[in-house]
Amino acid sequence: MQGVRPDIVLLQELNYGDNGADALRTFVNDTFDSTFSYYREAGAQIPNGIVSRYPILEAGEWEDSEAPNRDFAWARIDIPGPIDLWAVSVHFLTASSSRRQAEARQLVERIRESLPEGDYLVIGGDFNTDTRTEPCISTLSEVVVTSSPYPADRNGDSDTNAGRSKPYDWVLVDADLDAHETAVMIGESSFANGLVADTRVYTPIAEISPALATDSGADQMQHMGVVRDFLIPVDASPVDPTPGTAAVFLNEILANEPGSDTASEFVEIVNLGSSAASLGGWTLSDRVSVRHTFAAGTTLAPDAAIVVYGGATAVPPGASGAVAASTGRLELTNTDDTVTLKDASGATVDAMTYDATLSTDGVSINRDPDATPGQPFALHTALAASASSPGTRVDGSPF
Repeated sequence: MQGVRPDIVLLQELNYGDNGADALRTFVNDTFDSTFSYYREAGAQIPNGIVSRYPILEAGEWEDSEAPNRDFAWARIDIPGPIDLWAVSVHFLTASSSRRQAEARQLVERIRESLPEGDYLVIGGDFNTDTRTEPCISTLSEVVVTSSPYPADRNGDSDTNAGRSKPYDWVLVDADLDAHETAVMIGESSFANGLVADTRVYTPIAEISPALATDSGADQMQHMGVVRDFLIPVDASPVDPTPGTAAVFLNEILANEPGSDTASEFVEIVNLGSSAASLGGWTLSDRVSVRHTFAAGTTLAPDAAIVVYGGATAVPPGASGAVAASTGRLELTNTDDTVTLKDASGATVDAMTYDATLSTDGVSINRDPDATPGQPFALHTALAASASSPGTRVDGSPF
């Protein structure tokens, strides 16, 4: 789990230490990070659970009347953007395909009763399925996409049990989320349809450090991890700069700094509204943690930009619209990350997720068209001859 660096994890048989709050928090901290949230169903012998980089807004369990020792664990997660994600951790029975079909029918009914229309859905876990055509999969296709192509390992094998002969484990999403699937990219490796993480065949194993080649063959290991990635649009609707209001958004980001000078990473924030925005207490975060908190009294005038740099050495001398990250770093990764701007109340103002296709050494990522909220991002060099334009429009003119 550490090696594939997940954002959201659906876990089964989540028992750790004495299963108390301190033990579970230690597991999450050590395996992921202290900023991750988690939910574990109560009163179950082999409980399901969910761990998330993003805040869990609410969570609970739906009864699985077929299984006496666990239920279906669910969580509504505040992923970047205006749409929430409902994650459901599932562990179907080994008893028979008919029992699994009954479980799937229960789960579909709970989902239809509980999920708001328009929210994203992911169902994942140990289905114990012998084939990909079992009746339970057909039933689940009423709410999620179950068709191929499926995640596979380095050798193209999509089976997930210990002997790599059966498709036990699944990560299934609804049609809205499925439309945003992207290749899983780890180091120099790319897996177009997702990854079955079997360390025995993964090469080079250093890409998923600290995993070891022997991990997937450990004593009692019965399942391989399944990984899928999605690039979710976080700015689907344009900001309406209503008269008398501020309209603040992310406009330009330099994630892949020139050479190794991480102080040069920057995030440009623009206000195209008709009044100043009070930024005191607002925060900029990457996927891991808050990297900058704006000082009290900071304001952003209409038709103006402010640039947050990774380090003080990169702030241009005398620049009035530029500051260094309050933590001394932005820590944006070169391969993929999410930049989130939140106001002082913790509400997301804007967020942007990128992958390696928008990461070129020394070239920023810019709105296309420039300074147009709600539009996608492109490499700066696709819009202008220059590699970046912090604090100005893409052509170097002022906002």
